[in-house]
Amino acid sequence: MLPHLDRKLLRDLRRLKGQAAAVSLVMACGLAMLIMARSLIHSLDSTRADYYRTNRFADVFVALKRAPNDLAARLAAIPGVATVQTDLAVPVTLDLPGLAEPASGLVRTLPDFGAPELNRLFLRRGRWLAPGSRGEVLVGEAFADANRLQPGDTLAMLLYGRREEFRIAGIVLSPEYVFESRPGAALPDNRTYGIFWLPYKEAATAFNLYGAFNHAALTLAPGAHEQTVIAAADRLLRPYGGLGAFGRQDHPSHIRVSDEIRVLEILSIGFPTVFLGVAAFMTNAVLSRLLALQREQIAILKAFGFANRTIVGHYLKFAFVMVAAGVLLGLLGGGALGRKLVVMYELFFRFPELTFRLDGAAVAAALSVGLGAVTLGVYGAVRRAARLPPAEAMRPEPPARYRPALVERTGLGRLLSHSFRIAVRNLERRPMQALFTVAGLALATALLILPNTFKAGIAEVLDFQWDVVQRQDLNLGLSEPSAARTAHELARLPGVTSLEPARSAAVRIHFQGRSRQIGLRSLLPDGRHSRAVDAAGREIAPPPDGIVLSAKLADVLGARLGDPVVVEALEGRRPVRELRLVALAEDFTGIAAYMDLHAINRFLGEGDVITGASIGLDQARRGEFLAALKAIPRVSTIAIKETMRRSFRETTAQSMGLIQSIYLTFAVIVAFGVIYNNARISLAERARELATLRVVGMTQREVGAILVIELVILASLAVPAGLLLGTGLTTLIIQSVNTETIRLPLVFTLYTYSFAVGTVVVASTLSAVFVLRRLKQLDLIAALKAPE
Repeated sequence: MLPHLDRKLLRDLRRLKGQAAAVSLVMACGLAMLIMARSLIHSLDSTRADYYRTNRFADVFVALKRAPNDLAARLAAIPGVATVQTDLAVPVTLDLPGLAEPASGLVRTLPDFGAPELNRLFLRRGRWLAPGSRGEVLVGEAFADANRLQPGDTLAMLLYGRREEFRIAGIVLSPEYVFESRPGAALPDNRTYGIFWLPYKEAATAFNLYGAFNHAALTLAPGAHEQTVIAAADRLLRPYGGLGAFGRQDHPSHIRVSDEIRVLEILSIGFPTVFLGVAAFMTNAVLSRLLALQREQIAILKAFGFANRTIVGHYLKFAFVMVAAGVLLGLLGGGALGRKLVVMYELFFRFPELTFRLDGAAVAAALSVGLGAVTLGVYGAVRRAARLPPAEAMRPEPPARYRPALVERTGLGRLLSHSFRIAVRNLERRPMQALFTVAGLALATALLILPNTFKAGIAEVLDFQWDVVQRQDLNLGLSEPSAARTAHELARLPGVTSLEPARSAAVRIHFQGRSRQIGLRSLLPDGRHSRAVDAAGREIAPPPDGIVLSAKLADVLGARLGDPVVVEALEGRRPVRELRLVALAEDFTGIAAYMDLHAINRFLGEGDVITGASIGLDQARRGEFLAALKAIPRVSTIAIKETMRRSFRETTAQSMGLIQSIYLTFAVIVAFGVIYNNARISLAERARELATLRVVGMTQREVGAILVIELVILASLAVPAGLLLGTGLTTLIIQSVNTETIRLPLVFTLYTYSFAVGTVVVASTLSAVFVLRRLKQLDLIAALKAPE
C-alpha cells in the first residue's frame, strides 16, 4: 500500500494531468534534442576512431610531382616517423555508358603483392584484385552507388591519353575518403567523380611513372611532434615538387566529419538550454499554483507532524514525475530521430558500418539537466511554503491589495470595459507571476525564429553560390598547366557561347603564426563567369597587385583588410611573396584566395599559362559539347554547376533541412505547450473569483473576456521580446555552427517573423477556446465552497 503522501501525489497528478503533460512534453523536446545530438556525436566519433584504428589511417600526408621509390627510405629515416607508404595518385577521365557528361576521378595504386600497410581498404562487395592481374579495378562505393555499378561491370578510363577498359573486381571503402569529393571542392559530386585503385605496376606503366611515387602517407612514432616531421618532409620533398605535407586534422575528409560533429556539439547545447529554461518556468508556474491552492493542506500535514523536508520532498516528487516522463519521452524521441539522421549520414559519410549508438552519458546528462532545471524552478517556492508556521498556513492567503490600475489612473479607465480593467488589475497585483509568464512566452516565441532562418539560409546559399558568384554553366580542369592558346581550342567546341580562362595553384597562406593550405584561384578584370563578391553583394575587381581572401579564411587567419599576408607557392619554383589583403569575399562553401590571372602567373614566374576554363553553354547543344569533350584527353576534371547545386541539395541541404524540420516541430510544440499551460493555470487559480463574478451578475461572455484579455496582453508583451531574443539567439547559433567547409548566411525574412507571430496567435486562440469551454462548464456552487 502506498504511503499517504504518495497517494496524495497521485491524486494531484490526475487533477493537473493537462499541465503536467504540457511540462513533460516541453522538457521531452529539449531532452530529445540533447540525446539525439550527443548520441550522434558519439556515433560519428567512435565509428570514425574505430575505422581509423582498424584500417590504419595515416597521421601525415604529402603530394608531390615525382620522386624515386628509393626516397621512401629517407622519409622513413626522419626522426619521429614510424611507417612510410608511397603510392601514385593520378587524375583520370572516364567514359561511362548512360552518363552524358564526362566523369573524372583519381586513380590510387595498391602494392602488386600483399596488402598496403596504411590506409587499408574495406571490401564492401566483390573481391580483391588478384596478384599480378591486369585490366581490373577497385571502385569507391560512393561513385559505384551513384552510377549503379556492380562487380563484373566494365568502365573506360583515359590513361595518359589512351582509352582502356577495366572490369570492376570489387567495391571498396577507404579511410582517406569517408567524405568523397573532388579536390578543392567542399561538396561531393559522386555521379561524376570517383576514386579508383589499380595495381602499382599497371598504373605506373600507363602514366610513365614506373619506379616513382607522387604521394606518401606517414604514421608517427609515440611522442613524435607532428609539425617537426611535416617540416622535415617538406624540406626533403621540395626538390621533387612537394606540394606541402599536412596532418590528419587538415585532411579534407577528416575535416568534413569533424565539422559535422562540431555543428552537433553547438546544437546539443543551444536549443536544449532554451527548451529546459522554458520547462523550468512552466514547472514553477504549476507548482506555485498547486502550493497556493494547498496552503491549508500543508498546514494540516505540519500539524500532524510531517517534517519540513518531508513536505519539500513530497512536492519535489511532483516535479520529478514530470522530469521522469520528459526523460522517457526524450529518450524515445531522441533515439528515433537519431536513427533517422544516421540513415541520412550514411548517404555521404562512407563507413564500413555506421549505426546509431545511444550515448549513456547523454542519457545521464539529460536526467541530471532535467532534474536540475525543475529543481531550480520550484525549490524556492516549495521551501517557502513548507516553512510557513501551521497556524499561519491555516489562515487563507491575505487578499491582494486592489486599486485602480495604472491605465485607469491616467483617466482612460472610463473608456475601458469592466473585463479589461479587472484583467489589467490582476496583472498589476501579481507582477512577478506576469513577468515569469511573459518570459516563458518570449522564450517559446524565440525558439520559432531559428528553424525558418536555417531554411532561408539554405535557399540563399543555393541562389548566391550558383547564380551570383558562379554564373558559368561548367568549369573544366586540365591535367597539366597549358599555354593560353588552349582556351581558344576549347572555345571552338560545339555549343560554347562564352569562355574565360582560369589559373589555379596550390599555396600556403601565412599570417602571424597561422596558416592554411588552399588553392589560389584566378579572377579576370572584366570576367562575367566566376566572381568574387563582398558582403554587400558588390563585385570585387581583381587588383593588379594584392590578394582577395574569403571572409572565413581571413577570420581563421586573424587577418584584416590592409594586413600583409605571406603567400608561399607549393609548386613550380615555389616562390614566397608578401601581398596586401585588399578585399574580403563573401562565400558559403569552402575557403578561397583570389588574384588576378596574370598576377598569379607573374607570382609563379611562369608565362601565359592556364589550368582550366569556365564555360557558358548553349543548352540546346549540350549533348554535342559533352560528346566532344570526352575526346579531349587533356581535360581531367569537369564540374557542372547544376550537378553541384543538386549535390548540395542532396547532402548538406538535406542534412540541415531535416534538422530544421525537427527543431521547427519541437518549437511549435513548445509554443503551444507554454500558452496552453498558462491558460489552464490562470483558469484554475481564479475559478473561485470568476465564479463570484458570475454570481454577482457578470455574463459568461464578460467573465471569459477577462481571461482572454489577460492572455492577449501577456502575448502582446512577450512576442516583441521573443522576436528580439530569437534574433539574437539565432545569430549566436548560426555564427557558431559556421565552419570552413560550409556556412549559412543570416537571412531574417518577413515569413520567419510572421510564422513565429502566427504560431503564437494560433496557439493563443486555441488555448482561449479551450479555456472558455472549461469556463462554461464551471460548477459555480463547487467553486464557491470554502475549503475545509
